[in-house]
Amino acid sequence: MEHRFSVAPMMDWTDRHCRFFHRILTRRARLYTEMVTTGAIIHGPRARLLAFDPAEHPVALQLGGSEPADLAACARIAEDLGYDEVNLNIGCPSERVQKGAFGACLMREPGLVGACVAEMRAAVRIPITVKCRIGVDDQDPCDALFGFVDKVARAGCETFVVHARKAWLKGLSPKDNRDIPPLDYDLVYTLKRERPDLTVIINGGITTLDEAKTHLGHVDGVMMGRAAYQSPWLLAEVDSTLFAAPRPVATRREAVEAFMPYMARELQNGTPLNAMTKHLLGLFNGLPGARAFRRHLSENAVKPGAGFAVVETALSFIRDDAEERAAA
Repeated sequence: MEHRFSVAPMMDWTDRHCRFFHRILTRRARLYTEMVTTGAIIHGPRARLLAFDPAEHPVALQLGGSEPADLAACARIAEDLGYDEVNLNIGCPSERVQKGAFGACLMREPGLVGACVAEMRAAVRIPITVKCRIGVDDQDPCDALFGFVDKVARAGCETFVVHARKAWLKGLSPKDNRDIPPLDYDLVYTLKRERPDLTVIINGGITTLDEAKTHLGHVDGVMMGRAAYQSPWLLAEVDSTLFAAPRPVATRREAVEAFMPYMARELQNGTPLNAMTKHLLGLFNGLPGARAFRRHLSENAVKPGAGFAVVETALSFIRDDAEERAAA
């Protein structure tokens, strides 16, 4: 059940404020950091990059890199800080990542990925997992995926998050790589069926919890990406729908109110309001007043000295009974 549902890491979005808010909506989903490179952790502002609130557990650090010793060092740092998992990114197709010789281009080097996993596993006790594609460029997806998974599994990786699309390293932007290559869910199902001892999580194009339930009939877990960010309220249904557990909050307004003490603390520490409220923008999607709510936050949370009054005014555009009327 550990990976039954997770929220996909997203660059420049999945920060600690986002994860804290997502944890208000779901107690059971596994949360991930955005990808952090080994170089940034070893040589950069480590404390800022890796900070998280204890409320975020279970939370995993996603790493980008291809040097086994550096990855092992970063895994030790993650374990010491209390992360529950380290996930190695073998799926990102951006040119910047390719220039660093990591991400999706490593689908062509399963031996190196296996060496990275082996060294990381030897360094820590927390799980080391891998997020990958079904192949890159002109690779045959079946051969590429099974060959990659088998070699990396022999190095000790037991859990694979598979984005069910190829990545095209030349000619497509990272955004296009999330949409244009066709999805092949059946191949990921086959991987689980033929490698039953592995934990297989499916990712790519999943937008509803009904879709998630369908996938869970074939694989161990589902990772949801953009839908969870664009319409975060769907996360409030995760615990009851997929885990037979109580919903943590009953209404969207209650979720914002639960976020208030965190925002107050962060404002006192100098965090700008918009760094937190940007994660609320899609919360009221589909309800009367949602557009005015988004507009007010977008225009006013960025102003110097912006505080709770901005959030309270934004909430005033949503009628108290809006959720009940929408559900009727």
